[in-house]
Amino acid sequence: MTNVILAGILVLIILYAVTKVFMQPIKLLWKLLINSAIGIILLLIVNYIGGYFDFSLPINIITVLVAGFLGIPGILLLICFQLLMM
Repeated sequence: MTNVILAGILVLIILYAVTKVFMQPIKLLWKLLINSAIGIILLLIVNYIGGYFDFSLPINIITVLVAGFLGIPGILLLICFQLLMM
């Protein structure tokens, strides 16, 4: 009887470890998607405001990821880079 209980506990531990390993990439993917959506929204806001000043940032995968990962500092970085390139 104790062997069955120990085997059940071992199966639960292995199942827990396997689910943790497979859930990490899914959480990372969701975080990446959410941050990218926030980056797109920030870029659209900057482009809307920049329309009054004849200024715009391109919206592509690089700018979206920079804005998504870094947030407001990333947007400021992109604006500074764009102004340096003008």
